Amino acid sequence: MTISERSLRFVVDKWLTPVPGMRIRVVQFGRVGHDKGPYVHVEAFAPTGSRAIFFFRHDDGCWCVFPPRRTQPAMNGYRLAA
Repeated sequence: MTISERSLRFVVDKWLTPVPGMRIRVVQFGRVGHDKGPYVHVEAFAPTGSRAIFFFRHDDGCWCVFPPRRTQPAMNGYRLAA
């Protein structure tokens, strides 16, 4: 994946497919939680109607339409040598 494919502009163009006369604006942005990455709420307005979508930034820098996977505590069990 190239750097340009990681940009928010690239995924907005990919998912909302802007056409002439369409207005796109960022409605809201923030963080999903105190330890999670940022999100952006984008709306597209066209003569045929409007669409809205959320984008989430992952740890690798990519913007996706799904939130990053939560890290959960894990326990490992090891066999003890006798």
